[in-house]
Order: sequence, then C-alpha cells, then structure tokens
Amino acid sequence: MVTTTPTAPQLSPSRIEDLGKELDELRAEITAARGHEDARYIRTVIATQRGLEIGGRLALAVSILPPAWLAGTAMLTTAKILENMELGHNILHGQWDWLGDPAIHSTTWEWDAIGPVDAWKHSHNLLHHTWTNVLGRDRDFGYTVSRLSPDQRWYPFHLLQPVYNALGIPFFDFGVAVYDMEPDGVITGRKSPRDFLRDAAALTRKATRQLAKDYVFFPLLAGPSALPCLLGNLTANTARNIWTHTVIFCGHFPDGVRTFTEEEVADETRGQWYLRQIQGSANIEGSPLFHVLSGNLSHQIEHHVFPDLPSNRYAQIAPRVRDLCERHGIPYVTGPLTRQYASMWARILRHALPNRA
Repeated sequence: MVTTTPTAPQLSPSRIEDLGKELDELRAEITAARGHEDARYIRTVIATQRGLEIGGRLALAVSILPPAWLAGTAMLTTAKILENMELGHNILHGQWDWLGDPAIHSTTWEWDAIGPVDAWKHSHNLLHHTWTNVLGRDRDFGYTVSRLSPDQRWYPFHLLQPVYNALGIPFFDFGVAVYDMEPDGVITGRKSPRDFLRDAAALTRKATRQLAKDYVFFPLLAGPSALPCLLGNLTANTARNIWTHTVIFCGHFPDGVRTFTEEEVADETRGQWYLRQIQGSANIEGSPLFHVLSGNLSHQIEHHVFPDLPSNRYAQIAPRVRDLCERHGIPYVTGPLTRQYASMWARILRHALPNRA
C-alpha cells in the first residue's frame, strides 16, 4: 500500500459557502431534535458502564479462580473502553451539557484516565478541533514526534518513528498525558517553565490517584486474589489503550486525509472550516456495537464537523454528510478497520523516510 498526498477539491467560494449553509442547517435540525431518546441513550450507556465496572471489580476480587479472572478482566476492559470513548471523550466535548444535568456535564466530569481533564480539553477541544491538520498549529497531527506529511520537515530521529509508535501503543494514555503538558512549548518558548511545572504537578496528582486505584487499592481489597486482580487491571488498561490508539489513529492518519498550511486557513470562513474538517478526518466502517465501543469516533468526519452534537446522532447524520460531499465533489474518506489500520501504518512508514527516498 502506498500513501499518497490527496489533492484539494476545486470548489468555488460560492459552493464552499453553500456547503457551510447546508451543514449549518443540518446542525440546527439535530440540535432542535435533541430530547428524551438522546437522554435515555447516554444514561443507559452510563448505567451499563458502571454495571460492567462493578461486575468486573467483584469478579477480580475472587480472580484466583481462572473463570472469574477472565470474566472480570473482560468486563473491566469493556467498562474502561466505554468510559474513555463514549462517555469521557464525548461528555468533555460538551455534547450533553444541554441536559442541564451536573452529573453529565463537561465542567464536572472526571474520567478514568491518567491525564488531568483541563489539560486534555485545552490540547484537544481548543487546539486540535480549531486547527485540525494545520501544520504548525495542530499539535495532534503526529503528536509532535511523528512525521505524517511530506510538508513536515524530516529529521533523522523520524527513522525510528515506526518503532516508538508501536512501543507507545500499550502506554497511550501516559503518552497523551505527557503530550498535553506541552513540553515542546517550553523548548520553543511558547510555554513558561513555571506553567509547565504547574501542569506537571497536576499530572502527578492525577496519575498517582489512578495508579493507586488500579494497582494498589483494588488488589489489596482482593486479598488472596491480589496478584491476579492487579494483572487483570493491567490487562484492562492496556487493552483500553490499544483500542483507543487504534480508533484515534485510524480516524486521523489513513491515506486520503489532507493537511493544510497556515496560509490556506488565513481568514477562513465557516464553510471553509467545515471543508477542512471533512478533508482532515476519516471514518471507520463497522457494526452499531463497534460504533458505540469507538465512542462513535468511527464517525470521525461527523465528529469533526459537529464536535458538540450528541455522539449517538452521528450514525444518523453520516449518510447525509456523505451525500453532501458527493454532490460537491468532496472526497469522503471511509473504509473498514483493517484497511484504515494498514493505511495508517503505511503513512507512518513512508514518512519515516525523507521525501527524496
């Protein structure tokens, strides 16, 4: 598989603004339609996730018995995936703020992750979703350590990016937490050492609580099952990290996803912003269960276009967004997980080498 550089669709300014108006209308339609069914959906997911976590914790408390270990680890893994993807990520986007429920609100939710919420919301909600795939502005494109476009400068250490990307997958939540502190900003002068130390202290506090919960508190409660309980928690966290990395990378870095320069987005209109979100994302095809376990980020295009609409609405919106793209001649990058995963790794491998190679 060869990774290619996609070209921009040739759209007139008027057609781009027509695109923006149609998407604004779709957004207004879905916003007005939010109601009881949406509220029941998110509360059902929360109840399911909490039930799975409680069941998993109880089973791991007697996990010296192999069937209990398998059942407990499976339940806890599923609970952590649901909490991270469909709950934490989407609630912190403000998708459910309209309910007015302080228990399901972007300002009060604390998720089961190593990194502090505020740091993630700044790097992800503010920087990434504002500057999607704009080289030099969107730090999420390659997470400052990977080269994924021929327009990025090549350095010799990029030769190792297939290795350090692969090794970092099981520890993805740690990598994201450190990345959210913006250590590169201290080097460039964009962030003061004092602010970095403040963020490092916040990360240390949050990470200590998380690690103590999974690797000290619950194993100690398990008594004779302490070691298998600890291994079950480690397995659940590792599986969650592998799944999260897979969904995020397949939604952002497969073949066909474009990058942009700062000059291209200068004085960007609403229609141009929508167009960039579509071209800077990719979807993953799968079953309804697959979409829920991905946090509906398998509908990455729709999420980037409407990041604060309820995630359960993305499947409803997707065919209409795709039809709109086809009418305007805009590539709509989508494919099964296996294809997107292979394409993403092809991109990492290709751009590990300098352009002339």
